[in-house]
Amino acid sequence: MFEPLLLLVAAAFLLAGFIKGVIGLGLPTVSMGLLAVTMQPSHALAIVIVPAIITNIWQTFVGPYLRDIIRRLWPLMAGTVIGIWLNAGMLTGPYARYGSIVLGVLLVIYALTGLSKFNFRVARSDEKWIGGIVGLITGVVSAATGVQVVPSMPFMQAIGMEKDELVQALGVFFTVATVALAFNLTSAGLLSASTALPGAVAMTAAFTGMFIGQAVRSRMKPEVFRRWFLIAMILLGLYLAGTAVYKLWA
Repeated sequence: MFEPLLLLVAAAFLLAGFIKGVIGLGLPTVSMGLLAVTMQPSHALAIVIVPAIITNIWQTFVGPYLRDIIRRLWPLMAGTVIGIWLNAGMLTGPYARYGSIVLGVLLVIYALTGLSKFNFRVARSDEKWIGGIVGLITGVVSAATGVQVVPSMPFMQAIGMEKDELVQALGVFFTVATVALAFNLTSAGLLSASTALPGAVAMTAAFTGMFIGQAVRSRMKPEVFRRWFLIAMILLGLYLAGTAVYKLWA
């Protein structure tokens, strides 16, 4: 009964790690989306959280921009932590059954935003106060779904970071956000010995996928892969939301 779960976890994280290796992000988003098809988002997040923290820590220190990133993004990160703590319990409380719907809608919004290539710019003088608001919204959404890409990702693109700096910034931001989520999960009793084995399988599969993805990245155009990835996220999001709505009304 336990083996099918481990196979699902391994497959989900192998794919999620592969995508992260190719385009630099997507591990929590993809793994949460795939696991939430067969389990509650709270249980999926309990498996996702440790591999996400470790892979993001690795990404945090690959690059020379750490000091500048912290100086520019601390309001975004502080707002996210506050939003996560304020919304603690959303994954396990009476509204937890709506988590799959919210996660599905979030995946669709994230993918449509990426496909539309909608661009906007935030002036340097406005970065901090806008970043704080964006962080607060991201934290509230993250506490309910386990996903931190909206609206934080568009904001980081809007402040004009260079490609390598943006990849490192994503690692820093996601590390802070996932650590804050880990405190929520620990308080709710979801991080326990029962998640250790699935977490270990997930971590091994994630790093394997990342190494394969990094090798593939040098041989293909990341933009082509990213486009098909976003289309797949739309389909997955619609499936998650549609299935959850059907269960609520059935």
